[in-house]
Amino acid sequence: MSTTTSAKIGIGQRLLDGIERIGNKLPEPFTLFLGLFLITGAISTGMAIADVSVSIPGSDETVAIKGLFTGEGLSWLTTTMGDNYIGFPPLATVLPILLAVGVAEKSGMLAAAVRIAFGKSPRWLLPYAVGFVGVVGSIMADSAFIIIPPLAALVFKAAGRHPMAGLIGGFAATGAGYSTSIVPTSLDALFAGITTSVMETLPDTDYTAVNPVSNYFFNIVASIVLAVIAGFIIDKLIEPNMVRKGVPREYADAKGSGLAKEYQAKDNPYGENSVSAEEVEESQKEVKAELEPEEKRGLVWSLASALLLTAVLLFAVLIPDSPWRNEDGGFLPKSPLLSSIVFIVFAYFMLMGVVYGFVVRTVRSMNDLVRMMSQSIVDMMSFLILAFILGQFIALFNWTGIGSWIAVAGASGLEAIGLTGFAAVIGFMLLASVLNLFIVSGSSMWTLMAAVFVPLFALLGYEPAFIQAGFRVGDSATQVITPLNPYMIVLLGLVRRYEPNAGLGTIISRMFPFVIPFWLAWAALLAIWFFFDLPLGPGNGIFLK
Repeated sequence: MSTTTSAKIGIGQRLLDGIERIGNKLPEPFTLFLGLFLITGAISTGMAIADVSVSIPGSDETVAIKGLFTGEGLSWLTTTMGDNYIGFPPLATVLPILLAVGVAEKSGMLAAAVRIAFGKSPRWLLPYAVGFVGVVGSIMADSAFIIIPPLAALVFKAAGRHPMAGLIGGFAATGAGYSTSIVPTSLDALFAGITTSVMETLPDTDYTAVNPVSNYFFNIVASIVLAVIAGFIIDKLIEPNMVRKGVPREYADAKGSGLAKEYQAKDNPYGENSVSAEEVEESQKEVKAELEPEEKRGLVWSLASALLLTAVLLFAVLIPDSPWRNEDGGFLPKSPLLSSIVFIVFAYFMLMGVVYGFVVRTVRSMNDLVRMMSQSIVDMMSFLILAFILGQFIALFNWTGIGSWIAVAGASGLEAIGLTGFAAVIGFMLLASVLNLFIVSGSSMWTLMAAVFVPLFALLGYEPAFIQAGFRVGDSATQVITPLNPYMIVLLGLVRRYEPNAGLGTIISRMFPFVIPFWLAWAALLAIWFFFDLPLGPGNGIFLK
């Protein structure tokens, strides 16, 4: 019996160790994309010398492959490097939203909203509240991994439920549902910018441009469904399992069970998701679930300001001859209103954050506001650096014509074997899930996959927004079972408060019950959208017209 058990443990551990070894051998994203840039440049040069060209279906135009390491290519690089970076579409959408979300977060408004959502939930509803708050927690970006799990453990304990169930469930819902939310986030802006930019590969294709709300309808439904599933798993599986195994409900050693002193931030290959020792230490501080009266007033005034802004926006867009209508007097599929999505998201977060901060006195002057926005940029600095090489890579992919060649060849290959329907989309999502075990940086992985698959599926007749929605499934579901997720170390520190001998294997085994149900439910929702041709968001459908 012991030999069989050891063998099972050994196989599982070897699998986890293998994932970690392979992932650790990957270079950090900047080096990875610099290598891909040079490889693309070399391949394009060889194809240019061989006079390779590609005919775009539906167009009389023939695109000749251009080489980077030619006179024309080197001239292109030296004259467009700045434009390639500044023109990287996600920068124009992510940065404004990031500034506003930073104010909402650092003023304390977002954390207070999470705490009141937990604090007002009855005992029986707590698992579902944790599921919902975790799934939509990406509104707070990576700070959700620091805030939500310990707070969920605290409210579970206060309600007489097992704190470990709240801790595990909060992390699982946050990670496995990271790509969806009931409100547009900076992640929506980031993905949208990348998706639209790679479609330059097919200049004559008539498609709907992707914006931060292109997946909004799909995201709302996915958020609710995944939240219910997460709550059910926490309530019916995770908590009973914690009770059955006798997992402690109290801290084993308040002084030495955490990882804050042990953890040293190493060079992490996923810079934008790296975790500092300070963040680990911060995550282990006790959090209050109950709001102070001043914080409650701040949320009330913040909500009132949001309602006022909603009234103003509705008046502005619904009046006859509104300048935010299109030439036909409507809003779909294109209009100034849809082009103002970044401004609208910015306005809501900024206004609510400032009003809350003013009431609770975290925002006392313009200097405080500027400081919060500055810190938001600092927090995103690794992405701004990475964006430089991502912009160069996508620009090269588009300029050389290699993207067009791969898209046409790939689409022709899929058509030849009859794999052009939803089965091809399933394959794409499975590939994203596997890659997510090794490349946990969402922007890096989507840049890599979008450059190939968005144009490829467009040639098969699918809107870029639909393929982006499919990527969300693979991008998140397996995030909580890879040892390369840097926030695993944060969760491990929190778990060791109760179980000092716990390791990464302990955590990953407790995450597995969430992965397959999340993946299947998310894929099923996408199948419903696909087969019923439902709109993914305002003006965005499934199939190219």
